[in-house]
Amino acid sequence: MDLILKRSYFEKGTNGALFINGRFICFTIELPWQDNRRNVSCVPEGAYEVVPRISKRFRNHLHILNVPGRSLILIHPANDAAKELRGCLSPVSQLSGIGTGWLSRAALQKLLSLCYQAYDRKEKVTLTIKS
Repeated sequence: MDLILKRSYFEKGTNGALFINGRFICFTIELPWQDNRRNVSCVPEGAYEVVPRISKRFRNHLHILNVPGRSLILIHPANDAAKELRGCLSPVSQLSGIGTGWLSRAALQKLLSLCYQAYDRKEKVTLTIKS
């Protein structure tokens, strides 16, 4: 399954729209582009494999593999990139501003449901990020 993230970059954050097979799924928020610096930059454009992950803090969420120069880049719930993200990506149901949105957990559940259906079919899930 191919996820396509189309982004818009701003000084205070990065907003995006996530699609599967051309169908809109949700919006995304991230930190601004800061030359791929750890903890302060959004994920660089490119293609990545996405796998399921479980932790105490975020419960079920997703892990973006092989981000150059970075590790443990996740797709997890957050409604304010500046306050809640450290280089990860967050799905949101609606954008409320630059790097901010609403109903992140609902958007993540929608995305997880689609990804787990693909994993059940033994499909690889890839995320392509572009502007």
